[in-house]
Amino acid sequence: MPDFVAALAAAILFCVVVLLLNALTRLTLGLHLAPADLAENGLAQFVPALVVSVLVWRRAVGRRPV
Repeated sequence: MPDFVAALAAAILFCVVVLLLNALTRLTLGLHLAPADLAENGLAQFVPALVVSVLVWRRAVGRRPV
C-alpha cells in the first residue's frame, strides 16, 4: 500500500476512534457511570485513538508487494 494511502487511512481511523470515544464518554457522563473528572477530548480518548491509528499505519506500510 502506498504511504499516502496508509497515512490517509490512519488519519481517518484516528478521527473515527476519537469521535466514538467522545460519544462513549458523553454517554457515561450522562448516565453518571464515570467520575466527573473524566472529560471529553482528553488523554483517555486521544491515546487509544493514536495507538490504533499507528498500528494500522505500521501494518499497512509494512506489507510490500513482491
